[in-house]
Amino acid sequence: MIDKVRNMGNGLHVEDRSGKGNRSRRRGVLQFISSAQMRTLDEQTIQEIGLPAAVLIENAGRAIAAEVVRFCLDQKVHKVNRGGQGRLQRRIWDEYPNGVSNPNSLELEHWLVLVGKGNNGADGIAAARYLVDSGLCVTLLYATSEQEMSIETLAQAAIAQKLGIPSKLYGRDDLAYGQFTGIIDALLGTGSRGNPRGNVAEMIDQANLTGLPIMCADIPSGVDADTGALYHPCIQARVTLCLGVLKAGLTQYPGAHAAGTVVVRSIGIPAKLAANVKPAGFVLTDEILERELGVDPARLRDSDGHKGTYGHVLVAAGSSTMSGAGLLASKAALRAGCGLATWALPEALAPHVAGAVPELMLAPVGGSMGWGAAAAHEVLRLLETRDVLAVGPGLGRFEEEGAFLRALWEGAPRPLVVDADALNILAAAGGLAAWKRRESATILTPHPGEMARLAGVSTAEVQRDRLGLARAFALEHGITLVLKGSRTVVAAPDGRIFVNTTGTPGMATGGAGDVLTGIIAGQLAQGLSAEQAAAFGVHLHGLAGERAAALRNSPASLLAGDIIEQL
Repeated sequence: MIDKVRNMGNGLHVEDRSGKGNRSRRRGVLQFISSAQMRTLDEQTIQEIGLPAAVLIENAGRAIAAEVVRFCLDQKVHKVNRGGQGRLQRRIWDEYPNGVSNPNSLELEHWLVLVGKGNNGADGIAAARYLVDSGLCVTLLYATSEQEMSIETLAQAAIAQKLGIPSKLYGRDDLAYGQFTGIIDALLGTGSRGNPRGNVAEMIDQANLTGLPIMCADIPSGVDADTGALYHPCIQARVTLCLGVLKAGLTQYPGAHAAGTVVVRSIGIPAKLAANVKPAGFVLTDEILERELGVDPARLRDSDGHKGTYGHVLVAAGSSTMSGAGLLASKAALRAGCGLATWALPEALAPHVAGAVPELMLAPVGGSMGWGAAAAHEVLRLLETRDVLAVGPGLGRFEEEGAFLRALWEGAPRPLVVDADALNILAAAGGLAAWKRRESATILTPHPGEMARLAGVSTAEVQRDRLGLARAFALEHGITLVLKGSRTVVAAPDGRIFVNTTGTPGMATGGAGDVLTGIIAGQLAQGLSAEQAAAFGVHLHGLAGERAAALRNSPASLLAGDIIEQL
């Protein structure tokens, strides 16, 4: 089976390329690894198993060529009506699934292969040979002379020369980009770090300027394979053919944007070896939820269940200027499936929101003083008969904020979800290093700015390595971290990482985070562990956002309340 991962909106979309039809795009076991892990896999395959590097390069070249042919035929299908000719083109692909196509279909295609000095360049040259056999015209453009090439790249270049495949050396030979219909980027591999330089940098810039579709071998040149950070310049691809296993950097923006559509294809690394490598993380799919986390994505219920079966959420949230935050979080908890929900809110606010959600219980606290140390004790008293506490949405900042939150942090014997202003209060009071480690499950749900304050770094630093920072923070403090944003990262205290791919840009709207807090709390109340609730919660949140956006004329018109209605 070959999994295809499409970047559409915010999501990685998984398809089956086994020839048996597409499965649900939310299914598939998709793990990702670091560049070091990939290097180890390659070395073990070559040295321990005895599979020559040349074989892996052949497999990689064949996979790249097959994807180019598929891309070309797909483009032709899109240009014709859905009638006979379109069906004919699709039949052509079905008859030649390995990329060998009807020359009459591809004779006008002329692809340029950008060849670097390392083994990524060798993959590109191998692909060129298979493309020529499939009926395409191909030209190789070398970034360096033979003296600088790796042994494998030099060997592939010699084969291409004997076969008469046209080639040019950048900076020495003239090249008219207007003759080409597409470009293969085989310049830099997963081990590359730092800004591309010299000929490689110039080739990247020129490739981007052509406006031609670019397909990358393994990873776009200029993308950090581990973090998704962009170096300058960086290839802007239409398709990235990830070889062997998905690379961690392709799960995070901005690298994911530069990669375009991501396709993961096998190159012959034995499954036995791959199974022995602990993944750097997982993309959240139904299989991952079931296999790695033991979650039932269908949310089936026992026929003899009752409201007490599914738990009681207590939400401490809201203020006079942000009353909607607590309402959204509480309603979301109910929609997420908890049996009961109580909203603890400032006493002065209660009359204004009473009845807004008839199914929700209100618990005014704090008297005329509002939030403070006394209100915290009232919340803890309420928690004695509830199963989980969520605190923070719309809380605001107030005089006794540190004492209020510390009382809940240290005194809550139940699972705790901390969001929004509660995270800022936590950061202002010294951060987790200055706070006692909780025994009960704890989930923090910061956006990048809040994460920066918690970690004592800049927001840019957070975004530069979301995976690494999230994992390190969760491990250090023994909490479950939900680092929100496009491709939300869930980091468990045992070091596991999960990347969510559901959602839509339309969810970038006020209150969406409050909804997520309620969803996660609702899952905790139903008996899920912190990592189960966090991962399943962000997955459900994104799915609901997609459904809500699909009902709007424009995703930009999406409101947080729309997400709740689609849970």
